[in-house]
Amino acid sequence: MHKAGLLLGACVRAWKSLRMASSRVTRRDPLANKVALVTASTDGIGFAIARRLAQDGAHVVVSSRKQQNVDRAVAALQGEGLSVTGTVCHVGKAEDRDRLVTTAVKAYGGIDILVSNAAVNPFFGNLMDVTEEVWDKLWMDEAREESIKEALRIRRIGKPEECAGIVSFLCSEDASYITGETVAVSGGAPSRL
Repeated sequence: MHKAGLLLGACVRAWKSLRMASSRVTRRDPLANKVALVTASTDGIGFAIARRLAQDGAHVVVSSRKQQNVDRAVAALQGEGLSVTGTVCHVGKAEDRDRLVTTAVKAYGGIDILVSNAAVNPFFGNLMDVTEEVWDKLWMDEAREESIKEALRIRRIGKPEECAGIVSFLCSEDASYITGETVAVSGGAPSRL
């Protein structure tokens, strides 16, 4: 009985130690000194991801097809004291991709993380072809939003920041033993690749 008590106590101490080690309280800046390129990162999910990676210590290069979007995002993130620069990049154009890489190398010396926000959604097709204006109008229509929530059997539409945390985690050493997995940030909606 005494041995079982000692074993249980050791397990409890180990669990507490593990919880503390993985908490943000003891691990500040899990992406310190990493350089991240984030495409389509001046609005929505891409912007939330860029912000979170920078908050977690990464030097971030944001990009968009439009210079004014890049300027706005860089100003907002630098205004928060984050290490961010940016450039125009249409990921479908080789010269733009080259400029994106060159920007990262000149500003920060290399690249450690690449987050691409190009995606295909079965409901909307290629999301890169949907303009920001069309996307905003889609979600501003309350009836359409309710219809989508009902079809997907979810209670609410997710927020961009709810995707950013998992991306930061997957870019960190905390996820170093995760390979070949699909993580669905879907609010419970059925979604498998």
